[in-house]
Formats: sequence, C-alpha cells, structure tokens
Amino acid sequence: MLKQELTHLAIFKNLDGDELERIAPLLNLCFFQPEEIIFEQGQRAVHLYILLEGEVVISYKPYDGPALTVARIIPGGVFGWSAALRRDIYTSAAISVSKSEAICMSSQQLKMLCEKHPKTGTLLLEHLADVIAQRLNSTHSQILSILTQGMALGGEKKEDNHV
Repeated sequence: MLKQELTHLAIFKNLDGDELERIAPLLNLCFFQPEEIIFEQGQRAVHLYILLEGEVVISYKPYDGPALTVARIIPGGVFGWSAALRRDIYTSAAISVSKSEAICMSSQQLKMLCEKHPKTGTLLLEHLADVIAQRLNSTHSQILSILTQGMALGGEKKEDNHV
C-alpha cells in the first residue's frame, strides 16, 4: 500500500512521511466476500484490520444469550484490535457484510515496529487508543439501548401474563 493512500485513513493522521514509510511495508491487503467470517470470537488474535471498502459487523456472543451486533465498521474503521492489545484471542467475531477490502498488520509486526521505532509505534498506538475509546463509548450506548429495550419488553410481557 502506498504511503499516500495511508494519509487518508484516520488511524494514520499526523504521521509524517518517514513514519508512513516504516508502516507501509508491514501492511497487507485482505479481501472478503459477503457474509465471510473474518475471525471468530475465541479465535487466536493475530491481525489488526483497517477497513478500506465495504462493511464489517462485529458480533459478541455472551455465554448466556444470543449474539449481539456491537459495531458496524465502515471504511476507515479499525477492528480486530485484540491483536494490538496483545490479547491471546479475539473477544468478538467479525463478519463481512458486503464485498470488502481491508489492510491488516500482524500483532508481531506491530510489536516489532514499536521496538524498532518507538516514536512511530507510540503515535500509531495513540491513534488506535482513540479509535478504541470511541468504539467502546459507542458500544456502551448500544448495549444500554438493548438492555433498556429488553427491560421494557420484559415488563410488558410480564404484565400481559398477569392479565
């Protein structure tokens, strides 16, 4: 991937040419078909992804209920960050909604970048932290909405049963 193309992605904003030169060779293009499982919850966390085209759904399956869609990733969005957090497994699943294209970086490559070029690694991790914080805030709102709706529906059904 050309460094000029990277400058259009939020995660690489404010990185200078030298920093982008260090990162670009570590990135690989990935292509996904509609409804393709990119990774499953519980699978070994290996890659961090940045979506270029298409849409990806992030799904979380609690042990005691059905799977919940916790995020919809659109172009420029980042997913699979369990790998960047050095977690052993992905905590959610990622499924391509449509024909999609992403760039990915392995957790090993990210670690190597941070060790060899601490300034570049730190800047990239700061940008990733911003993305994660925004998504966690969004996920919090979505889960609260689901819980609130579930409580309202549960209350209505309970009242109906007593009639």
